[in-house]
Amino acid sequence: MASNEDDRQLELQGPIAEKDYAQLLDEYSHLAPPADGEVLHGHVLKITDKEVIVDFGYKSEGLVPLEQILLPDGTVPYNPGDSIEVMVDRNGPKQPGYVLLSHRRANETRAWDNLERAHRENLTISGHVVGKAKGGLTVDVGVEAFMPGSQVHHRPLHNLDMFIGQDVPVKVVKVNRRRGNVVVSRRLAVADEETARKAVALESLSEGAIITGVVKNLTDYGAFVDLGGIDGLLHVSDMSHGRINHPSEAVHAGDEITVKVLKFDREKERISLGLKQVTPDPWENVQEHYVVGSRVVGRVVSVTDYGAFVELQPGVEGLIHISEMTWSRRMKHPSRVVKAGDEVEAVVLEVKPQDRRVSLGIKQLEPDPWTTVAERYSVASVVEGRVRKLTEFGAFIEIEDGIDGLVHISDLSWTKRVTHPSEILKKGQLVQAAVLNIDAANRRLSLGVKQLQPDAWEVYFRSHQVGDLVRGKTCRASNFGIFVELATGVEGLCHNSEIPVTRERRKGDALLPIGEEFDFKIIKMNEAEKKIGLSVKAVAEDEERTRLEDYQRQAVAATMTIEEVINVRGHGES
Repeated sequence: MASNEDDRQLELQGPIAEKDYAQLLDEYSHLAPPADGEVLHGHVLKITDKEVIVDFGYKSEGLVPLEQILLPDGTVPYNPGDSIEVMVDRNGPKQPGYVLLSHRRANETRAWDNLERAHRENLTISGHVVGKAKGGLTVDVGVEAFMPGSQVHHRPLHNLDMFIGQDVPVKVVKVNRRRGNVVVSRRLAVADEETARKAVALESLSEGAIITGVVKNLTDYGAFVDLGGIDGLLHVSDMSHGRINHPSEAVHAGDEITVKVLKFDREKERISLGLKQVTPDPWENVQEHYVVGSRVVGRVVSVTDYGAFVELQPGVEGLIHISEMTWSRRMKHPSRVVKAGDEVEAVVLEVKPQDRRVSLGIKQLEPDPWTTVAERYSVASVVEGRVRKLTEFGAFIEIEDGIDGLVHISDLSWTKRVTHPSEILKKGQLVQAAVLNIDAANRRLSLGVKQLQPDAWEVYFRSHQVGDLVRGKTCRASNFGIFVELATGVEGLCHNSEIPVTRERRKGDALLPIGEEFDFKIIKMNEAEKKIGLSVKAVAEDEERTRLEDYQRQAVAATMTIEEVINVRGHGES
């Protein structure tokens, strides 16, 4: 109506110059209605409980429904004077004196423009994951977009719920404004970011550098650390100077750690990292802390067949060898003395920093029993112990913890010919023995079993002499004679020459039958060599001599003539 009146006034004024008319149109252009779909810039004038009043440069003010600008928590993100983008809403209900505006449509239009530009220029934009959809996720990028599951991560994920509610970088891979279809990819956006970060990281890396990274994930052999676009491997052996059975004992996923670059292969993009290398090596001053002969306390971390390892401090372990656990020699396995987790006291025996080795001992906590063995035992005293070991040359008998004595095979029996100790003793048998010799300096103790009994030879020699008539049993034959058992453990030899040849046994016939008893005369005795010579012939001669003497006595008594005596003697020899 006003427009028609203005035109009439212009007609009444007459013709207007062309340039004046153009200036006039420019001055009144803000009064012309905006184009359909045009995004307008306005300023918030007032906010009511239902509407937002906006000055958008038109002759009338505009109204935006409050519900279009409310945040999810119900708050209003604008204040009077703030700029706001709107579009004329020609489909909504009319408000007298106001123009209905839409902030939502303006945002959508601007969003579509941005999406088309991002798709065209391959830009990365931010999106908010609002929920799951069939085959992927729903993402708010100004309008609702779809992200297929294959575009979420570079490797397949079975659980996409972890992304719901997160703001994620995405690239627009497909956009169709007419159909309202948008497809986005987080995988492509992250790949571009990682490529850029990797390039920067590679330029700043060098062997020996101290850098900071974030632990990504753990394996049985180590941990992968994100160094800002590229991963490095922190091996379990480089995590701590101390003993670690699993990487989780030192680091956890998400930890920010400072590490040292040990090796860096730029071509293969392989990086080896060290965590323990950024801390002092405890072996550098180990000799100052652990002096030989001092006592220390540590925790047993492992037990092997040959000993036990004791952690003295993180990174420093000592070995208690099985031979240093007890003065006794009968221990079969270290687990009989200690077990993993035990706290033990030990004596430092040797320290070798260059070999990273500390030798420890437990038995040194108690006095060495050999130092006082001569005070507790004396030669000829009787001791009792258990047979610990049998060898070809004798038997070892443990008479107390740490003290073993040797019974030589020659000291097992006075009489029996022993070829192996097992003929007399059995392993584990409890026996008594006599102390024969003590050599504490060389840790040797000589024992004897036969010494507990009298020497049968000694007894025999003391009770017999050359010329005695004895009775014995033939026990075995040899080429040169017959051995005769005179007493238990005592044998004598009757040489072939001392066995007379008779009508019953002539030269070349069998010797004395074995197993039968005969009378013998002792003709030789050698106590030092334990030899006794016997004779059967001497017994026969003695018997003959005695018989002749009897005949002589009888002859004298009967006044026999000499010729008769000779005849009697000749008859006897026949």
